[in-house]
Amino acid sequence: MAISRRDFLNGVAITVTAGMTPWQALQASPQTATQTLYYPPSLTGLRGNHQGSYEAAHLLGREGKKVDPSSLPIEGEFDLVIVGAGISGLAAACFWQEQHGKQQRILLLDNHDDFGGHAKRNEFHVEDKTILGYGGSESFQSPRTNFSPVAMGLLKTLDVDIERMAKDFDQTFYPDLHLSRGVYFDRKNFGVDKIVSGDPGRAVADDIPPERLNGRDISDFISDFPLSEADRKTLIALHTESKDYLAGMSKEQKIEWVDSHSYTQFLREKVGLSEIAIRYFQQRTNDFQAVGIDATSCSDARICALPGLEGMGLPPLDAESLADLDEPYIFHFPDGNAGLARLMVRHLIPEVAPGSTMDDVVLAKFDYSQLDREGAPVRLRLNSTGMHVENIEHQGKPAVEVTYMTGSKLHRVRAGQAVMAGYNMMIPYLVPEMAEEQKAALKENVKAPLVYSKVVIRNWQPFIKLGVHEIYSPAAPYSRVKLDYPVNMGGYQHPRDPNQPIGLHMVYVPTLPGSGLSPREQSRKGRALLLGTSFDAHEKMIREQLQGMFGEAGFDHQRDIMAITVNRWSHGYSYFLSGMFDDEAEAQKTIQRARQPVGRITIANSDADWSPYANSAIDQAWRAVNELTAMKKVNA
Repeated sequence: MAISRRDFLNGVAITVTAGMTPWQALQASPQTATQTLYYPPSLTGLRGNHQGSYEAAHLLGREGKKVDPSSLPIEGEFDLVIVGAGISGLAAACFWQEQHGKQQRILLLDNHDDFGGHAKRNEFHVEDKTILGYGGSESFQSPRTNFSPVAMGLLKTLDVDIERMAKDFDQTFYPDLHLSRGVYFDRKNFGVDKIVSGDPGRAVADDIPPERLNGRDISDFISDFPLSEADRKTLIALHTESKDYLAGMSKEQKIEWVDSHSYTQFLREKVGLSEIAIRYFQQRTNDFQAVGIDATSCSDARICALPGLEGMGLPPLDAESLADLDEPYIFHFPDGNAGLARLMVRHLIPEVAPGSTMDDVVLAKFDYSQLDREGAPVRLRLNSTGMHVENIEHQGKPAVEVTYMTGSKLHRVRAGQAVMAGYNMMIPYLVPEMAEEQKAALKENVKAPLVYSKVVIRNWQPFIKLGVHEIYSPAAPYSRVKLDYPVNMGGYQHPRDPNQPIGLHMVYVPTLPGSGLSPREQSRKGRALLLGTSFDAHEKMIREQLQGMFGEAGFDHQRDIMAITVNRWSHGYSYFLSGMFDDEAEAQKTIQRARQPVGRITIANSDADWSPYANSAIDQAWRAVNELTAMKKVNA
């Protein structure tokens, strides 16, 4: 039985008409008497880059339409307009207030029906229980080591204590249940549906203490793989033997080789694995790199703790990469970094929810009608896509005009300055006065597509029976399937009873294995694939994979799946440096060239640093705001 083709909003089912945003559908619905029902976190179905969030932008980028705002009236005057209300845009608003006062008039625009950008809150209500999940930006990555003083300062302002967050994460919850990580070999690619439990390998961004993995001896683990005896032996040797596969090369030659060759090439040419044995590793890098091992350099494979590269006398990893391997991945709100976004929104617009701490925001029900109140110093306008931003002169002083589209209607506002905090690759279309060289640099940041699906299941006894809490899939569509993080915070209790419902986190990255294409090229093709895939197709994919994985343990997808939210990010991770396809020195020049201010328009977002992390988004917001502040002082 398929899940109804309906989205659920505060318990009220509203059929979303084709071409309408959930907000437009809600306004059109006779069931809705007030705007207080508008609560996007409870929507299920196709989320992320949902229908209605990207069509206006595609008019500019794909169809080459031009916007002439000259005949539009000015509908509002602001001190600052921020295009993009994700982590970077919200942080920019916080920093601007901090520097210039809370009386400053700030307008934030976002094309989605919810704020936070990739920091997406998924909220489920099943059997009188609330289950929270994250539909995008997940956790703080190595904050003890890699967060700047600026990022840590913002967290302090918002009452975020990373050490208290660490205590709220029950690291040994799954190990105490004798669960481990496992690998799923699917019937289509390996001839059988089989989960092998007891994976002893370390992982990048690992939340489980290394001594509590419940892993088996690596030889015993691999001996259960449904592969030939020869392939199992070569895999065991790769994991257990310390060998210099680049013997005869100097250290400099080795560094050049691992930078310029893929991990697939290494396994094929230097280790001598068969194609089926290589396939075992194909999607190991999907979640962290957003691309398979055929487009991941050996240098980046080291960052992901893949085997065979330890015995070649290579230099130690840099401090940031070491932190990602060694620092526990436990700095997590129950709704992921949506918790951070909600804290910033409440800081900017206190009327949206009561409270003032990182704990009381977890279960706070936000009043979305307060986001865009007439006369409020900070206004956050959803379902509004930036279409044209230009520097102008108004009453003898420099200013900025911003044109945006809500539904099918264009609007124009004026501000003292603007921050572009959305996808950097869109900025050339929004700011046509920009120099062609800068436009070209911005377009180099081709974001990676990915899907975070959240599936609420009736109980998790199948995981208990198979002895796993997280599963890697070498070839099935979803490369990662895991029980949600065990976080208890702010009155929210993580599901603890295997007989009760729980949320699954599932990761799908539309890559093109064996194509020989670069990450940028794979991302472009993967994005087209995602945007052309219906929710029906996503649901079928999810059901078939979960049934194949857990059917032998009594799982029945028709009976046991209670809700599905597919967070589709056709523009997901920011592009980051690839040793195989980028020259590092030239890439740094491109990054600097891309984020230069254009008059009174500055550029933020983690894209501006080629770094898909929340702390990078914050740091880039700080830089952008300080550029504007410097301009403001000059023109004072």
